[in-house]
Amino acid sequence: MDAASTADARAADATLAASRALLGVVARSMVSALEVVTLPQFRVLVVLSAAGPTRMGAVAERMGVIPSTFSRFIDRMVAGGWVERTSSPDSRREVLLELTPSGRRLVDEVTERRREGILAVLSAMTDKQQGAVHHALQAFADAAGEPPAADLLTLGI
Repeated sequence: MDAASTADARAADATLAASRALLGVVARSMVSALEVVTLPQFRVLVVLSAAGPTRMGAVAERMGVIPSTFSRFIDRMVAGGWVERTSSPDSRREVLLELTPSGRRLVDEVTERRREGILAVLSAMTDKQQGAVHHALQAFADAAGEPPAADLLTLGI
């Protein structure tokens, strides 16, 4: 293996290790949320948090599910107090989904726990290491290209 291939392999291994650590932070940030909603329900909350009131059909499409099945799924979320249905001001036939204050609070709590988890990891580093992490992650994001927001929303990230 030449030097470039060795460097690539070391960088790939380090990135895999870091991604596992980040996934751990993500998983820990969601523990209490998953006691009250399912992961697919949380994904819907994230979509609505980012997009605001959205046509039910558009949310179903983003989630990759059949609208009739999705309607029953949303019934459970409405009953749980996480989302509400409203009529579209543009068309009485269209139904909009919107976060309730409880749904917004849940997404905000998970986001804050995730941020705290990341900050805890960063606080164990020197300023120089934090700067290196910032530059390395920015370079990685730039090289990977920005994923479409819809892809991230569908994953609940």
